[in-house]
Amino acid sequence: MKIKPLGDRIVVKMVEMETKTAGGILIPQTAQEKTQEGIVLAVGDDEAIKVKVNDKVIYDKYAGTTIKVAGEEQLILKAADVLAKIE
Repeated sequence: MKIKPLGDRIVVKMVEMETKTAGGILIPQTAQEKTQEGIVLAVGDDEAIKVKVNDKVIYDKYAGTTIKVAGEEQLILKAADVLAKIE
């Protein structure tokens, strides 16, 4: 199944956060912060969107709607929720 966002929406694959500290201590899932980085998988048809597919982005912490596609969690965001591109 492929998702095509509408308007000013984008679909982002969330990047997993590190589960181990620099000292080698494992961080349990419940203590980890929600990820704020992702890779753009699809872009809506609004011409004002400044990102494109495969861009790595940082987005608002509690933004968007989480969905599961083929067992993988993805996030549908408004383009305004994207804070920056990582280059």
